[in-house]
Amino acid sequence: MKQGIRNEFLKDVFLLSVTCFGGPQAHIAHFQRVLVEKRNYISEAELIELNALCQVVPGPSSTQTLSAIGYRLGGAKLAYLTLLIWLLPSVAIMTIAGILINSFANKHASLDFTRFIQPMAVGFVAYAAYAISLKTVTTRRGALIMIAAGAATYIFKSPVVFPLILLVAGLITAFNYKAHPRQEKQKFDVSWANFFLWAGVLVFAALLGAATKSIPEFLPVRLFENFYRNGSLIFGGGQVLTPMLYTEFVQYAPKQYLTPEEFLSGYAFVQGLPGPVFSFSSYIGALAMRDYGIAGEIIGAIMSAAGIFLPGTFLIFFMIRIWESLKKFRPIRASLEGIHAANAGLVTAAAVLLFQPLVVGQSAASILTDTGFVLGTFALTAFTKIPAWAVILIGLGCGLIL
Repeated sequence: MKQGIRNEFLKDVFLLSVTCFGGPQAHIAHFQRVLVEKRNYISEAELIELNALCQVVPGPSSTQTLSAIGYRLGGAKLAYLTLLIWLLPSVAIMTIAGILINSFANKHASLDFTRFIQPMAVGFVAYAAYAISLKTVTTRRGALIMIAAGAATYIFKSPVVFPLILLVAGLITAFNYKAHPRQEKQKFDVSWANFFLWAGVLVFAALLGAATKSIPEFLPVRLFENFYRNGSLIFGGGQVLTPMLYTEFVQYAPKQYLTPEEFLSGYAFVQGLPGPVFSFSSYIGALAMRDYGIAGEIIGAIMSAAGIFLPGTFLIFFMIRIWESLKKFRPIRASLEGIHAANAGLVTAAAVLLFQPLVVGQSAASILTDTGFVLGTFALTAFTKIPAWAVILIGLGCGLIL
């Protein structure tokens, strides 16, 4: 790829990073408009294919799609530059948000103007559950898997349960492979380098995290491991990330780095930002390191963001080389039904878990008000074209007035 075209592509990536509102589905529309129609870096068919591939690989789908385009155009070096430029604005903003939230808390400054942001965050999650289930749960079997996955998530509040849910759900529908038509097989050549890179980092981070568990100064290492593990298990984008992070960093007793209110405020805020929803990880990382000053908060944010984004990047570089052969196997295609249905269950359970702190121990008037903002946010998101950032501003405005 020529240097001039490469620089133009990276410039377009930066412009996308500050203008792509609306989540992964909206991101693809932006990619279509800028990268296909305006610049002609790839064809529409190639974009659709890359996006479809990213839907079956753990990680942030729109981020992976954009990185895969960079990989197609200029190899691994350009792909990593694409990833860095794409995530930098939103990660920086969410890091600053985490630092400011902690600073306000330390100074006992009033955050009453954010009062309605928390129930609005629940509304966003509820809409995500609704949208995902409409698209992915199309059979009675899928509906049962969704309900079972949601119930398991609600009952067993441990991060260990998520990979088990996804594995079992995928296995259940994989046995239905005969419902998928046969496709002509081709030679299955595998380049394992990126897979071994992903697995090697996963194992090394897990071992290092376990070895330093009792050393407070190694918290950034453990944050990297926590987010890398979660990033290796998430199918379906940033909405599915929510229940995993809430369970691990809010409910899980050995950690509990954030309060439910802090978590909801950050999740609502990230909904109004351009770029990847996975940048929420930097907010959590900053607050997890709040006892180590601003420098510690920045380190925590960087390590958390690196942990959540890298596994999906490694895996998409691996998968892009073998996808044409892999998708010929019917059990692989059949297992996706169960995985996507389970994801819908995870997000539905997240909406219920996130709503509980708003009603437990609260007055009737407070419960009624919060419920109204949850339903209002859901309705505005589902049935109007008002962008998420505008909905957030409406909530902040209500907080200032009321």
